Amino acid sequence: MTAFAAPASAARLSRRLALALPAATVATPALAQGAAPSEAEAARIASEAYVFGYPLVTMEMTRRASTNVPNATAHVGRAPMGQFHMSRAYPTAAFRDVTAPNADTLYCTAWLDLGAEPWVVSWPEMPDRYYLMPMLDGWTSVIASAGTRTTGHQAQTYVLAGPKFRGATPPGIPVVRSTTDMLWILGRVYCTGTPEDYAAVHAIQDRMKLQPLSSWGRAYAPPEGRVDPAIDTRTGVRDQVDRLSGADYFRMLADLMGANPPVAADAPMVARMARIGIVPGRPFQAARAPQAVRRAVDGAPRAGQAAIMGRIRTSEARARQTNNWFVLTETGQYGTNYLNRAYVTAVGLGANRPHDAVYPFTEFDAAGQKLDGANRYVLRFPPGQRPPARGFWSLTMYTSQFFFVDNPLNRYTLSSRSELKPNGDGSTDLLIQADDPGPDRRANWLPAPRDGFVLMFRLYWPMEPPAFSVIDGSWYPPQVVRA
Repeated sequence: MTAFAAPASAARLSRRLALALPAATVATPALAQGAAPSEAEAARIASEAYVFGYPLVTMEMTRRASTNVPNATAHVGRAPMGQFHMSRAYPTAAFRDVTAPNADTLYCTAWLDLGAEPWVVSWPEMPDRYYLMPMLDGWTSVIASAGTRTTGHQAQTYVLAGPKFRGATPPGIPVVRSTTDMLWILGRVYCTGTPEDYAAVHAIQDRMKLQPLSSWGRAYAPPEGRVDPAIDTRTGVRDQVDRLSGADYFRMLADLMGANPPVAADAPMVARMARIGIVPGRPFQAARAPQAVRRAVDGAPRAGQAAIMGRIRTSEARARQTNNWFVLTETGQYGTNYLNRAYVTAVGLGANRPHDAVYPFTEFDAAGQKLDGANRYVLRFPPGQRPPARGFWSLTMYTSQFFFVDNPLNRYTLSSRSELKPNGDGSTDLLIQADDPGPDRRANWLPAPRDGFVLMFRLYWPMEPPAFSVIDGSWYPPQVVRA
């Protein structure tokens, strides 16, 4: 892999991170005066508000489930607030904390509350190894993309500051500013999955550090995490969000927007929500609302969820499909496309910017039929046309709910590290089916469930135009053909 030269200053580091922070946040409006909205209008506003708030509510529910432990070793995939959790192996089919997990990298994740003070994060040099340490605000926007592509393989240190911080920071250390108090570091370090490479990545993880700014320059030992027995850590986060009543959902959303305010571009949506009593930082009181608003609030979860999961079936989405693969290149930063932001949250929480990763996925074969493990499928790469990526590529099998598929090989992906057997003409067939194809063809087998499933490619650090690129659509995954 190609290393970038080390930036010469903190200012240049900040530019290389390509921070994308909105200019201002929305001022909290007063409750709308005048006539209450009609029942039809209240229903539209409530449905739109559900879609708008889905990322923030999902992030909060994910944070709760992911941090409700006493220490970073008490549970796989979880650590207290302000502490790194270091994945020491790929997730298994039992993992349910985040949809669409990957089995290509080891996660290095942490949840931070920047409301009290900034935090300092650092990691060591990573020569000849691809990594990515994106940082997401409470609305799932990637505000910084440190990693091989942007900052090279050199050791890095950053101050992470919230929207209200105005104090001094150590000289020479670049500052990443978040528009929300909630911040999620969703780091990934590439790993081949062998015992030797696991050990090499573990050594890198052991040198990553995270501490409050007030302790910078001194030894720091994180406190034990507080465990709240009322928090559900067993049910999948998406199921928990989907089960919230409209009143509870909007109550949580209004409260969360106090510390994680919408940005200036969201002002029209904030004004619309105020018409049914949803105001950032103010208690949402559904019981005091007009009857039409109460009915709209009650119906919002069903309408909002239908809109979110129907995103892939819209005319816009169908127009973007080639070979029946759906390619989203508007990820990581969403502007005011709230439906797209909510859909990405539902099927791939924590998605990166397209220059770092693109995730083509499909649930249809070449004939437009739903993928089903009752059938056998082949995906063929023509000679010399495997996915164009500078980091790595992989094809992952998911259930229809975007979780790993349990199988005897514990194989969830085929990827650039797989020892795939080519055909005589140089093409390569990936075999997608529930039954083992036998020892001669097993290397190219991606195990499927017995029922419906979803396939997702990952292209990390994809090639960019004028080369064949998934970013501009000059490369698309091949069709999935029923055998």
